Amino acid sequence: MRYSEGGSLDTSNVRDVRGGGGFGGRRGVAVGGGGLGLVGLVVVVLIQVLGGGGEGAGPGLGTLSGLGEGQTTDNARLEQNCRTGADANESVECAVVADIESVQDFWSRTLGERYVPTQTVFFSGSVQTSCGGATSGSGPFYCPADQLVYIDLSFFDQLEQQFGAQGGLFVNAYIIAHEYAHHVQNLLGTNRQVTPGETGPASGTVRLELQADCYAGAWADHAETVPDDSGQPLIAEITEDDINRALDAAGRIGDDFIQENLGGGTVDQDAFTHGSSEQRQLWFRTGYETGDPRACDTFATDDLG
Repeated sequence: MRYSEGGSLDTSNVRDVRGGGGFGGRRGVAVGGGGLGLVGLVVVVLIQVLGGGGEGAGPGLGTLSGLGEGQTTDNARLEQNCRTGADANESVECAVVADIESVQDFWSRTLGERYVPTQTVFFSGSVQTSCGGATSGSGPFYCPADQLVYIDLSFFDQLEQQFGAQGGLFVNAYIIAHEYAHHVQNLLGTNRQVTPGETGPASGTVRLELQADCYAGAWADHAETVPDDSGQPLIAEITEDDINRALDAAGRIGDDFIQENLGGGTVDQDAFTHGSSEQRQLWFRTGYETGDPRACDTFATDDLG
């Protein structure tokens, strides 16, 4: 994956609280609207990874209303370091800045006024949100209560080291696109089709996650042509190897892979919350091959793959 060298990065889509302190144990660990809350277990990051969703749109869109007392935003270093696509090619955090901008440009063009941009909060270690307190172990997540995406960028290393994923800049972009897909679902009211806490291979929870994978694939299909404010795309190239790496990552965050390889060793479909490895790969590929979010209606089919 390569970014356009002369592209201009917009860091206003990010709120950097990495120097602003954690939540100090004041509230419980957040599940981001889509996890199981298995706090303290190694598998928490695996079960909650790329999770999100939840029910209803809450207040605080585009604000930091979900952050706790003592958490402050300081984008100065990010603004200094992340100015162009050349910076994105050299720095993971700058690449994520570019990913966020590209994904939001795609949804703004696709949904028009129905899409309302939101920010991603960069945190380190722990963070307070309107969904409760969260740690790095929660993985990246979307909090519907404040409509913000949260990520500790160290997760990308964990994805390779703990999950065994191949990783890479496009895998990181897939993760970001998946979380913003949950924001889209929240804006469109798709979350209301899901019963909170529902699990199982055909559950609304699984359908929500598979749709988010498909939406991420649809963005990926357009990423090289989505223009930014200057009229030029920020992303210059996505290769076949990038797509294969994303499919590899999707396969390693399926419920069956996690349960069998990183859990108790037994696959229990009744406990599925995100879909099988094969399903996650299938729906990402569906979005990528069609480029059409309308092909991502996982709630209108009896065949999830």
